Amino acid sequence: MMRKLEGTISAAILGAGLVLGTTPLAVSAADKPGHAEREFITKASSGGRMEVELGRYATTHAASDRVKQFGQRMVDDHTKANDELKQVADRQSVPLPSDMDRKDRETYTRLTKLNGAEFDRAYMKAMVEDHEADVRLFRDESRSAKDSDVKQFAAKTLPTLEDHLQMAKDIAAQPERRAAASH
Repeated sequence: MMRKLEGTISAAILGAGLVLGTTPLAVSAADKPGHAEREFITKASSGGRMEVELGRYATTHAASDRVKQFGQRMVDDHTKANDELKQVADRQSVPLPSDMDRKDRETYTRLTKLNGAEFDRAYMKAMVEDHEADVRLFRDESRSAKDSDVKQFAAKTLPTLEDHLQMAKDIAAQPERRAAASH
């Protein structure tokens, strides 16, 4: 009798919530992002933060105007993507890290010890490597994410990352082209 009463009360509470347009307090596991999506959000947040911070540094410490412009593009595009990622994370109740992960922090620390042409070479090499990894990560997530918000964010951001990768490759190859042309 007691179980029947508890079941009736639970059904009444759930039914009242549905009638009133509210959701029940318990959220099913299917409504929460999985481990892979949480990991993606965390990794994308850290990488995006590094791109913005290194981009800012590039605008003031690079020797080449192209590298400075690339740095500003990183600030602009990754700030926008970071804002969109924050909205996805908020909807999914996934807390974003307050800082970069260890790998991104090490890259930032290493590169911000450099200036001028030395910075330009190291920064562009790092941007090619970083964006190759980003493109793979975002492409995979855009295809395999179970959560539609995460999947949509990855798919929407992917073309920008592909553009960044091509720009980084072009700029990184520029000194090699000059050296080859002078021979």
